[in-house]
Amino acid sequence: MKKRSLSICLAFLLIFISGCNFHPSESTSQPTSPASSETSPPTPSPAAGTVQDYFPIRENVRYVYQGEGNEYASYDMYIDYTDNTHVQQRIKNGATEAIKIIEVDKGSVKCVFSQGEIYYRENFLDKTNNAQEVLLMEPIEIGTTWTLGDGRTRTITGVSVKVNTPSGSYTAVSVETKSVSGTTTDYYAKNIGLIKTVYAADNSEISSSLSEIQENVPFVQTVRFFYPNVNDGKLYYKDQEISFKTNDITREVLETAYKQQIAGQPGRVFSDNTKINSLYLNQDGMVYLDLSQAFVSEMNAGSGYEAMILQCVANTFGTYYGVEKVILTIDGNLYESGHIKLNKGEYLSVQTDGSTAIS
Repeated sequence: MKKRSLSICLAFLLIFISGCNFHPSESTSQPTSPASSETSPPTPSPAAGTVQDYFPIRENVRYVYQGEGNEYASYDMYIDYTDNTHVQQRIKNGATEAIKIIEVDKGSVKCVFSQGEIYYRENFLDKTNNAQEVLLMEPIEIGTTWTLGDGRTRTITGVSVKVNTPSGSYTAVSVETKSVSGTTTDYYAKNIGLIKTVYAADNSEISSSLSEIQENVPFVQTVRFFYPNVNDGKLYYKDQEISFKTNDITREVLETAYKQQIAGQPGRVFSDNTKINSLYLNQDGMVYLDLSQAFVSEMNAGSGYEAMILQCVANTFGTYYGVEKVILTIDGNLYESGHIKLNKGEYLSVQTDGSTAIS
């Protein structure tokens, strides 16, 4: 039942919140002009600016949305990474997390990548997948219409719509998406972005409205770090709140945190000169961690204690990424010390049973 509830929650995040469904890529046809419609078009309005006006790329902000009509409609959005034309959004609604890559370029705003249940930080700005979906397109004027890859149509229905939200009143562009199941209307305000989404079907309505924009707010994660105790032969762990600013490199932040002395810490894992050269979750479902030579040369441990340190490494980084296997290398080479050698393809397994929390 819990798994089903999470699946529903995730589906809601990826489908309802500003589009980016998992369906084939967008049609490459040009937007339909109001004048080309077979029916009488609405009265044209002057262009209301560029897509950049309605999708500002900002850093270190938290957008809080208040939901109505569905328990999953309330959510927070953080900005993980940005470049000149892309932004990686992290969406949290209390039950799960999803990330989206939004491209703002060449007269359109497009969601080019989307993935659910991402509880770790990784830079996905260069990734694309079948979730590509145009959210807004120039000219920003009433009647501009385009077709999505699954056959739905999306139309700009207003350029100066008055919208009330918990964060205030705005003049917005409204974009309506029609499907066989219902109609979704997204509202975008200049220099703000998405301020409200309304889904209407079968005489019911679900909405998410901007409640607050918090400036200079980092994304905070609770990370579990594991430590060895040579005296009793046990592993201990400490949950620490780690703050990430937009474009912070995850491996550098985790490296710094792992080197810190904490009260009640049984033993160290990273020496002062140990560096994380690279850290990522591979498509094979394993974490790949490459450390500097100082990790081995400054360890000063016997075989038993070294095994405990390696287990702490596996537990810390495997747990962070939610996987069971960690490939450890040193400066791009196979791990080898005076006591332990890892062969090509050999991995460390996450084993957290019996670990004790540091109070």
